Amino acid sequence: MWLWLATLFPDKLILGMEIRDKVAAYVRERIACLRREHPGQYQNVSVLRTNAMKFLPNYFRKGQLEKMFFLFADPHFKVANHRRRIIQPCLLTEYAHIMAPGGMLYTITDVPELADWMKEKLTAHPMFDPVSDEELANDPAAQFLPEASEEAQKVARNEGKTYRAVFKRRETPRET
Repeated sequence: MWLWLATLFPDKLILGMEIRDKVAAYVRERIACLRREHPGQYQNVSVLRTNAMKFLPNYFRKGQLEKMFFLFADPHFKVANHRRRIIQPCLLTEYAHIMAPGGMLYTITDVPELADWMKEKLTAHPMFDPVSDEELANDPAAQFLPEASEEAQKVARNEGKTYRAVFKRRETPRET
């Protein structure tokens, strides 16, 4: 996904944050190979091995991000591990802080329970509003979300189903 975003938005900086060492190393090598094969391209993308749940506010200032993507996040099926899910009310507040008003937050998963969880948490948060399919019709990132990552392609090969939800960061909190 990050590599695809680099070509779709060549004037934007794209930073992938990944907690798994092997995945971060793989993406780093892919970027290096693409830079060698296409000199002058893919200079706007990088990957960082980090725990975004703990350290995200250390990397970005208030209102800096225009888009955030949560692609095939770990579902942490056991109820005792739900606290480890990347979409949580307290983390959504951090995401809202570093996102610009009008910024878009994209989620996709192949786990229906996780899709419902993320949608419920985002809908309940006062700083995010759901974006309708009609509004997403002209959003290139939303259109390619179901096929842009390797995980998405794997789901498609196995004839699985994906669940996409996109939310917009509000200017001011919604009245509760």
